[in-house]
Amino acid sequence: MQAIADALSVRFNPVAVRGEVSGFSRAASGHCYFSLKDESGQLRCAMFRRAADQLQFVPRDGLLVQAQGRLDVYGPRGDLQLIVDGLKPAGQGALFEQFVRLKARLEAEGLFDPQRKRQLPPEPRSIAVVTSLGAAALRDVVTALRRRVPHIPVRVHPASVQGAQAPQEICRALEQAYQRFRDLDEGQVLLLVRGGGSLEDLWAFNDESVVRTVVRAPMPVICGVGHETDFTLSDFAADLRAPTPTAAAELCAPPRQQRLDELDQLETDLRGVVWRGLDLRSQRLDRLAQRLGRPSSRLHDSSQRLSTLQHRLTSAVRLRQQRHAMQLERLSATLPQAVGRALSSQAQRLERCGAALGLLDPTLVLERGYTLLTDREGRAITRAEQIQPGQLVTARLADGSVGLTADR
Repeated sequence: MQAIADALSVRFNPVAVRGEVSGFSRAASGHCYFSLKDESGQLRCAMFRRAADQLQFVPRDGLLVQAQGRLDVYGPRGDLQLIVDGLKPAGQGALFEQFVRLKARLEAEGLFDPQRKRQLPPEPRSIAVVTSLGAAALRDVVTALRRRVPHIPVRVHPASVQGAQAPQEICRALEQAYQRFRDLDEGQVLLLVRGGGSLEDLWAFNDESVVRTVVRAPMPVICGVGHETDFTLSDFAADLRAPTPTAAAELCAPPRQQRLDELDQLETDLRGVVWRGLDLRSQRLDRLAQRLGRPSSRLHDSSQRLSTLQHRLTSAVRLRQQRHAMQLERLSATLPQAVGRALSSQAQRLERCGAALGLLDPTLVLERGYTLLTDREGRAITRAEQIQPGQLVTARLADGSVGLTADR
């Protein structure tokens, strides 16, 4: 192997390689590992910490770069690799460009509109998970949920998360979860999760059919795909993005201890309210007891009040009788005078009426030589035209009546 490495070093080094970054990762030591690929194949690369610290940008999957370095052979595996001494961007890779174009088109349709994002339920009754049964992401999610909310049931809808068949299986698993939510109200929150990987590894979550299926979800969806620096179109379509699968589980499941602490606080508050209520009612009872006093004392007070009222009533009745007696005496003294005045007034009025009536007496007119003529029915005759020739009439004089016969 060393001979091959020496031959490569003499024949080719140094070299410049142009390709698309894939599977980029940075170890805790500061060294970076990735692959450069193009249509003809891919080449493993390693960039040690000293060179990585000189980078002027952050490499990411799908980015087209130009690397300068030297070819070497990794002894334990016999793999050809490029030890990168310098790295600079050379444009976007084909896969990343496809990602950007699809994102722009779906975003223009409103699929990523923040207005359509829904709030997570504070206390989901059950949780649905879509991922691969063999994925480490599933173990991370189950561990987090078991630690935080062991009482909440979890249903896993399995699907491949990588490969050509993955988009179709993910869509099928999502639709199954949606149907159980509609039929059984199962899974108030859905977790769509997968572990980290290269842009190609995560490409199933950039598939247009998967993105549109996520948008149709009847319940809130949390997407936790890859690591914190990984973004997929499903992240933009979901109601909430989590940086990792574990974080996705934690977002929909508040810590168990937090809920227990909240219950303890509620119990403390309730006890305080109850004790304050009992104290207020106890004080009110004491005040009422003071007002009530002993029954014998209250009876004595009532008896005294009754005697006072009886005395006041007797005095009021006696005073009223005295006032009425005095009024009666006054009326008795003034009644004869009032009756005399009334009789005198009525006699004078009678005389005036008699005099007025006398003036209207027809007999007084007859005393002055006038005669009153009447027909046989006793009706007064006041006009000559009322008398016919030969008609019998009666003439009333002052001292009697005379029968007459008209001659014309």
